[in-house]
Amino acid sequence: MISCRGLRVDRGSTPVLAGVDLDVDDGEWLAIVGPNGAGKTTLLHALAGLIPASGEIRVGDHDPGRASRRLMSRTVALMPQRPVVPDGVTVRDLITLGRTPHLPRFGVGSADDRTVVDDLVDRLGLGALVSRPATALSGGELQRVVLARALAQQPRVLLLDEPTSALDIGHQQQVLDLVQSLRISDGLTVVAAMHDLTLAGQYGRRIVMLDGGAVVADGTPEEVLTADRIADVYGARVEVLDRPGGPVVLPLAGGRP
Repeated sequence: MISCRGLRVDRGSTPVLAGVDLDVDDGEWLAIVGPNGAGKTTLLHALAGLIPASGEIRVGDHDPGRASRRLMSRTVALMPQRPVVPDGVTVRDLITLGRTPHLPRFGVGSADDRTVVDDLVDRLGLGALVSRPATALSGGELQRVVLARALAQQPRVLLLDEPTSALDIGHQQQVLDLVQSLRISDGLTVVAAMHDLTLAGQYGRRIVMLDGGAVVADGTPEEVLTADRIADVYGARVEVLDRPGGPVVLPLAGGRP
C-alpha cells in the first residue's frame, strides 16, 4: 500500500527526513514514534503529498508529489495534530467537508453523502454536537470531529498525527478502538504518529522509530520498545512491562540515565 525509498525532506539546508525506506502493507497499523523533532509529522505530510519530497514514494497506485489533490484525497486522509477550523462552521458542516473529494465539480452532496456523515456521527458519538459551532468544542470533542471528517473521505490510508493528544483516557480508547475496528472491517491502512509509547505498543502491530530524520528501529512493539533503546533515543529512564496486548512503557523517577 505504501512504499518509500530514499525519502528525503529538507528545510533549507537542514535535512528533516534523511533517506527513509519504508513499506506498509494493505490493512496494516504502523505506529511512528520518536522524540520531538524526529520527523514524524514531516513523514506523514510527505505521504499525503502536502510538502515537497525527494526519493521514490508510492501510496496506493499514486505518487503523492505528482497526483492531483482530489485524487490523493480519495486515497489518503490526514488527521492533523492541530486542525484549523473556520469560524461559523457547525460540527455537521465540518464532517461533511470530508465528502468534498467525492462530489462532482460544483456539485452538492447526495443522499449517500449524508448517509456516510450520519453513520460517522453515530459511530463516534457526536449526535449531541452536530448543530454546535465547531469552534466552541473542547479539545477532545474537536479531535473526534476531525477524525470523523477524515473518515468521511472514505480513504484507503488514514494518517493520524498524535490522534489522542487532546483526549482523556476514556476517549483515547474510544477513538483508537474505532480506528482499529475500521482497519479490520474495511481493510483501512493506518499510519499513526504517536507520542504515547504504551498506546503505540498496544495498537500498532508494527512500530518504526525515528530519530534525527532516520529510521533507527523497525519491528514489532516488543522488538522496538526496549528500555535500552528508549534510553538511547529519548534520553529517558523507563521500565517496559510485557503485557498480552503489547508492551507498557513506564517512566521512572530519578532523572535521566
